[in-house]
Amino acid sequence: MDLWRRVLLGLAGLSGAAGVAAAAVSAHLAGGALLETAAHFLIMNAAALVGIGALVLAADRGRVLLLAGGSLIAAGTVLFCGDLAARAITSSAQKWGTAPFGGGAMIAGWLMVAVGGLLSRRA
Repeated sequence: MDLWRRVLLGLAGLSGAAGVAAAAVSAHLAGGALLETAAHFLIMNAAALVGIGALVLAADRGRVLLLAGGSLIAAGTVLFCGDLAARAITSSAQKWGTAPFGGGAMIAGWLMVAVGGLLSRRA
């Protein structure tokens, strides 16, 4: 479980860095509102993943749900923000439907985090 948590924290760092880069590109070069939205989601979910990683250390129960939820949030963020960034850069809509699927994965992940947090008595 420690490796899972460390990977999640590594993904949080990458997400935060990508969010800052996307915000800079959006502000100074191109991408507009779509890339700005992707940047916001990347940065917010990066902070959340760090919090989930810390919560796992303190939780006495619900750790697996917290980590699984964090993993879904991370995967959903990649799909959602990747789709928005691709749209912003190519100026065309993607046909894969990854943004709605990614958004759904993030919602499911947040619900898992909620259940995992409720199960934990010490967190």
